[in-house]
Amino acid sequence: MNTTVDARLQRIFRIVMEDDDLELTDDLTASDVPRWDSVAHVSLMFTIESEFGIEFRDEELNSFRTVGELRRFVETQAAV
Repeated sequence: MNTTVDARLQRIFRIVMEDDDLELTDDLTASDVPRWDSVAHVSLMFTIESEFGIEFRDEELNSFRTVGELRRFVETQAAV
């Protein structure tokens, strides 16, 4: 696990979801976070792209079932 990626994702999620107490886990899903609706999801993905210098393909934007899947993808794509 890359703690740099984890910390950066944690910060992004807390900002986008407007929840300073949100704790990311690998099994966390959108249905676990009340503010994680379609608008928040788009904002989240674009913020992650900007933060990590990556670009999601259209089919990837909604392909991650859990935060763990998203984190692992970011770790493989980002130059951290």
